[in-house]
Amino acid sequence: MKKNEKIVIYQVFPRLFGNLNESLKKDGSIQENGVGKFSTFTANILKQIKELGTTHIWYTGVIEHATETDYSAYGIRPDHSATVKGKAGSPYAIKDYYDVDPDLADNVRKRMKEFEHLVERTHDAGLNVIIDFVPNHVSRQYHSDCLPPFIEDLGQHDNTTRAFDRNNNFYYFPGSTLVLHYDSEKQIEDFEYSEFPAKVTGNDCFSTTPGKNDWYETVKLNYGIDYLNGGQRVFDPIPSTWKKMLEILLYWADKGVDGFRCDMAEMVPVEFWNWAIPQVKAHADVCFIAEVYNPAEYRNYIFNGKFDYLYDKVGLYDTLRGIVCGHTPASSISDCWKSVEGIQKNMLNFMENHDEQRIASDFFAGNAIAGIPTMIVATLMNTNPVMIYNGQELGERGMDEEGFSGRDGRTSIFDYWSMSTVRNWLNNTSTAEEQALRDFYSKLLNIAKEEKSVFSGDFHDLVYANENNPDFNLYHQYAFLRKFENEVLLVVVNFDRSPKTVRVNIPQQAFDGLGIGDNLPAKVKDLFTGKETIGTLTSACPYQLEMEPFSGKVLKFMYL
Repeated sequence: MKKNEKIVIYQVFPRLFGNLNESLKKDGSIQENGVGKFSTFTANILKQIKELGTTHIWYTGVIEHATETDYSAYGIRPDHSATVKGKAGSPYAIKDYYDVDPDLADNVRKRMKEFEHLVERTHDAGLNVIIDFVPNHVSRQYHSDCLPPFIEDLGQHDNTTRAFDRNNNFYYFPGSTLVLHYDSEKQIEDFEYSEFPAKVTGNDCFSTTPGKNDWYETVKLNYGIDYLNGGQRVFDPIPSTWKKMLEILLYWADKGVDGFRCDMAEMVPVEFWNWAIPQVKAHADVCFIAEVYNPAEYRNYIFNGKFDYLYDKVGLYDTLRGIVCGHTPASSISDCWKSVEGIQKNMLNFMENHDEQRIASDFFAGNAIAGIPTMIVATLMNTNPVMIYNGQELGERGMDEEGFSGRDGRTSIFDYWSMSTVRNWLNNTSTAEEQALRDFYSKLLNIAKEEKSVFSGDFHDLVYANENNPDFNLYHQYAFLRKFENEVLLVVVNFDRSPKTVRVNIPQQAFDGLGIGDNLPAKVKDLFTGKETIGTLTSACPYQLEMEPFSGKVLKFMYL
């Protein structure tokens, strides 16, 4: 992986991305609604994804997971429908860590070879491959049909008479039977799902009767923490689960995977990551991204857990969303970078992913244009990685009622479905609005990738210098500088629904701190429009810009 460029991740959900079927039925089967395939990602499609400004592509839902679709003819054990969310199933209810989702293959018997070819095509396109690693929980009916020789399956030798044992892979309720919540509208088998003894549910639900809002389709993996005895950590000698998880990571690294997005990483002890990640990195050049939502644990998982990057969800994402929705001032962005000072380079910025509501949904901004200033800030504010989710660049609204996933502003991860904007793009029938938005994203992400001041330069927040500025509304505008050698970027965004004339104070402290000459002439280029002029930055008077609603300006000052 290149070290001298901004990491730009394109998260894609192959099950949906390549599905061109528009005759969709609520809660439809794979036969009724269709499904995307690995083969959708041709050299040409990957080229266009790279041209968007992408450096990494995160293929979500690659590893085989529980599903209602029957693949028993191919030697894959079927799942009881009571343990599957939706017809397609959750990609985070893994049923075989050593296999890929058969839905995504043109020839199910050659599914792993098709994935290997996808990795090769992705690398040939100049992109890095990221997949999910789901370490905290697995499907209730986990069983590996593709286990390599001489490797034990999870739970194969568990002592099910004990609630906790360091060498058990699961937690148990000895002598008790699981009682699942059944959805009254869901068609299930004639026989009830049976689990004896009952296992602990994936979201740390220590109950034999998990509810409908629990992760009832999953079971919790045991990393040596005895939750029934005050959370005692029994890590010496190394627990069985640690060794098995390391084998799984090395298996996928050997497939050419360049990185792992680790699902709910904070639910797995940091000691495991400290032990496993260095061993995987010694074996292959891979990066690790952690889904961590507790800011108090950020530094622990970076410095002790050895993660490269963490989600910046409860900080920057929540703040930017609050600004767009009108209940948070734009000046609050300053608090975000201050809260992660010293680890900013390790934070992954985003405005959409498979868990979050779409910017254009009725539950968020109501239109995709409102996301423009948020993405400018998330992308250009620091050197850290940024991510977008497939369809975001086209204004996908997420307002379908797919089945298990209702009309909630999200694109379903449980159902067989397709995305109208992505269908349009793949069919070369994008609307003018969709194409214009994609053009914006392409310009922005390529700025991030190509401008040295963005991927390796210094940052200077300008909020403090504009607190008493009548021509700079701290509720609706935000501005900062990025600088590398003789180049300076002035970035100004307007979250207001109305056009504004904005005047930005550049204080002497900024000139001194960044080593910029005050009032020196420079060639100025608008990086969105390409227009070039001669101008200057000075502390003597504010810099004036005309701002459209929900917009941003990125001006590059090139000093001689």
